[in-house]
Amino acid sequence: MRFFGTTWLDHEGGPRGYAVRRGAVALGSLLAVVVSCLVLRFAYQGIAIADLGGFVTVLVVVMFAVCSALAFRHTWDGFAKRPDPDRQASLRGLLAVGFVGSLLAYFFRALTEAPGERLHREEYEAARRRHESRTKRRTGNPSKKRRRR
Repeated sequence: MRFFGTTWLDHEGGPRGYAVRRGAVALGSLLAVVVSCLVLRFAYQGIAIADLGGFVTVLVVVMFAVCSALAFRHTWDGFAKRPDPDRQASLRGLLAVGFVGSLLAYFFRALTEAPGERLHREEYEAARRRHESRTKRRTGNPSKKRRRR
């Protein structure tokens, strides 16, 4: 939500509006995925040049694939509900290895909405309802109000 300010509230238009920012974020995350895959390819070529053996090569490829899939799922779920801070801390290494999955989740979410928009909107509307219920004028006879001691 850091790229959107408060435009996710009313989806205001204009040259720097919501749709333009969402498209730029989607394009930027896709570009980051492409660059990341090139970096991973160079790493793979380094392993191939070092001639570490087929087992190590397969192990590294499977590790990046599994970590990317888990990072994708964790990031995607994080757009719908707040992640547990303890679990987030324990998964930090896995998410760092699977950064391509996180970037892909960000890209796909940016195609439909600002990443995290639904979660922020739900929290915002719940906070508005709580505020309105606290500030709503009371009706009834104030003399029957229970006194605190």
